[in-house]
Amino acid sequence: MVTAVGYLKLAVEAVGAAVVGFGALSTAAIYVLSLLGIRKRSNVEIRLFLGRYLALGLEFQLGADILGTAVAPTFAEVEILAAIVVIRTALNYFLSKEIERERQEVESTKRREAAMEPDHRAEPG
Repeated sequence: MVTAVGYLKLAVEAVGAAVVGFGALSTAAIYVLSLLGIRKRSNVEIRLFLGRYLALGLEFQLGADILGTAVAPTFAEVEILAAIVVIRTALNYFLSKEIERERQEVESTKRREAAMEPDHRAEPG
């Protein structure tokens, strides 16, 4: 059982790392496309895109840490897990708040831009 949980922990850590890595590479690609003018996105939109991957990756890493202490943990391991949980939960909380704030900013910017565009519909005549 200990061996199986150990492998499962490694798998979950690998998934978390893959999520963060994929998010970083995707974000870099989007940023380059934006710089080249191929697909324009604001820096806020790009940060929001990356933030979602970071939050998801943190969740996987936290799950892996919990798995690591699931089988016959010592008191010292539980203390370390508690510290890790507090740190990662705080990081995830503030990251989620930042993502939500930036998402609202992007939406309000898009609404303002849409309101400023002239209406090109033909008037009945």
